[in-house]
Amino acid sequence: MLRAVLRDLASGPIAVQMRRFVVVGALTAGLQLALLWLFVDTAGLNYIVGATIAIEITIVCSYVLNNAWTFRASQNTGASEYLAGLLKTNLVRGTAIPIQLGVLAALVEWAGVMYLIANVAAILVSGLYRFVLDAHWTWG
Repeated sequence: MLRAVLRDLASGPIAVQMRRFVVVGALTAGLQLALLWLFVDTAGLNYIVGATIAIEITIVCSYVLNNAWTFRASQNTGASEYLAGLLKTNLVRGTAIPIQLGVLAALVEWAGVMYLIANVAAILVSGLYRFVLDAHWTWG
């Protein structure tokens, strides 16, 4: 079962979408890390508050890029469809925020990991969850 899922991710019908999703995710993860650093080290915000703001900004950026490229074949077009998709992705990714913030806080507070490195791990943990829900609901 797991072998079949991994094979589909590598060469199956969703492989191209998954690769594009990963590229968009890497770009927006870099943006999220830069924003998090800016909010925490420059603006002096608590890392959880800074992460929450950075996450929401990158949710919007991810939607714009994924709609235009990753899910181009089923992209949301027209004002109402586009805004409905943005709302859906915010709901999907909004449900991933507690996962990401929980992993971030656990790694920082309990394991002593630097907040930027912990955020990378938190992004990776919540990434597959976000892809599955976005692929099936936001653009499904």
